[in-house]
Amino acid sequence: MKNYVKRMLKNFDFPLFFIYLLLCSFGLVMIYSASMAWAVNMYGYAPDYFYRKQLLNLSIAIIAFFFAAFFPFQNYKRKGFMVSSVVVMFVLLLLVHFIGYGGDVGAQSWIQLSKLGSIQPSEVAKLVIIIYFASVFAKKYEAGTIDDINRSIAPPVFILILAVGSIMTETDIGTSFIILMTAISVLASSGIKIRTFGKLCGYIGLAMIPMAIILFFSWDSIMTDGRKGRILSFLNPFDYMQGSGYQIANGYIAIGTGGVKGLGLGNSIQKLGYLPEPQTDVIMAVISEETGILGTIIVIGGLGFIVLRALSIAMRTKDPQARMLAAGIGSVIGIQTFVNIGGLTGLIPLTGVPLPFISYGGTSVILLSLALGILMNVSMFTKYKKNNSKGSA
Repeated sequence: MKNYVKRMLKNFDFPLFFIYLLLCSFGLVMIYSASMAWAVNMYGYAPDYFYRKQLLNLSIAIIAFFFAAFFPFQNYKRKGFMVSSVVVMFVLLLLVHFIGYGGDVGAQSWIQLSKLGSIQPSEVAKLVIIIYFASVFAKKYEAGTIDDINRSIAPPVFILILAVGSIMTETDIGTSFIILMTAISVLASSGIKIRTFGKLCGYIGLAMIPMAIILFFSWDSIMTDGRKGRILSFLNPFDYMQGSGYQIANGYIAIGTGGVKGLGLGNSIQKLGYLPEPQTDVIMAVISEETGILGTIIVIGGLGFIVLRALSIAMRTKDPQARMLAAGIGSVIGIQTFVNIGGLTGLIPLTGVPLPFISYGGTSVILLSLALGILMNVSMFTKYKKNNSKGSA
């Protein structure tokens, strides 16, 4: 074990780790700034309430990062690990429909664990799907059966459809989209032929038809006034300024007010009650208002670096499982960033998806840190293999 840790440490990906720390630290500062007034005025908490909770979340997240960084990713291919992770995912996704909360603010997505916090099963599903898909398809690739749709591809895709269907009925459309697109990214990097990939995308489309029918007949119960309002406010939020467009319209105002230089750290006006829950999915608006272009570059540049680093690792590694894990982790961070910032800037409807490593939230930052730890392990393994092959040559 000591020799393994020493080998990996020699190949530690310091740029990836430093960018991770930079994003988490910057996010922590901005959570403190964004949440002070909201914590006091809306909840009667201490000004640093959300800051202290996120500090605890980050403490756990960094431990999770290092655990995953030094846990050999090859273990994820073990049948027991794959089966147990999928079972845990579905148990949590089922429980959230019975004992979950959050439906009054958009989606019934959380399970209260204790007074200390809660868990969001859909966030667990993101990571489980990446690990499960990469492990299953790596086995099929090595066996030479990756292009057999019926035996090799259909079973994991069926699990994906069940998971996405469960999350859609919460109804968390944003996370459903992220998981679906991430799974497709993993599959695209698995080594299957283009013709097989095209057929599979068609089958997935057909499989979504029954789900669409269910949504159609349950439209009135699923599409509450609040959810309809999100779609209407996406088209023109200022027409619904006193209702569903309130949050996104004030987000626009915050971004516009910040301009190039920003108003200065701590000087946001919109966080004083105009922008609901500013420490969560709309925190980028406060960052833009207070820090201007500089803060925006830190966030988008840092997240972009991680995505490009992951895709670079995926292209450099010769191990199929490592390739799919890196591609999946890079994709989930990139897609989630697009969904968050795209919703805030009006490119797509606002869905309540957190900004990776920046927004307040324990489940998100801990599981994304686990994912980044896995990416670190893949990076170290790839470097070690490359250096070892040079030495032997």
